[in-house]
Amino acid sequence: MVDSAPDFIPLPETDEALLEQCRVETFRAGGKGGQHQNTTDSGVRLIHLPSGFVVTARRNRSQHRNKVEALARLRARIEEANRPRPERKATRVPRSEKTRRLEAKRRQGKAKELRKRPNSEEDP
Repeated sequence: MVDSAPDFIPLPETDEALLEQCRVETFRAGGKGGQHQNTTDSGVRLIHLPSGFVVTARRNRSQHRNKVEALARLRARIEEANRPRPERKATRVPRSEKTRRLEAKRRQGKAKELRKRPNSEEDP
């Protein structure tokens, strides 16, 4: 199995340093907004090269505001990836639960059996 991101991603203190680690793409945001949105490349896509994370922002009409919003999203995503995960505990289904499930299946099967059309060979 290949990890999409390293275990710990160093997070720069400033937005400028974080922006240096990214490839910035701009695009037309589309959607509502009329002529202004259809003629300006206000949408921003940031691709964080060390981790491969991609975030987009296209809500605002201003490319600069969208860039700030995308940086905030990327920072939150990296922080979430760096957050330690609790260790999983192995669990098993108790025997009483297994027998209860099997009994419910048998009851359901009997109810379905009664819905079937009777065989013509059994009729006298």
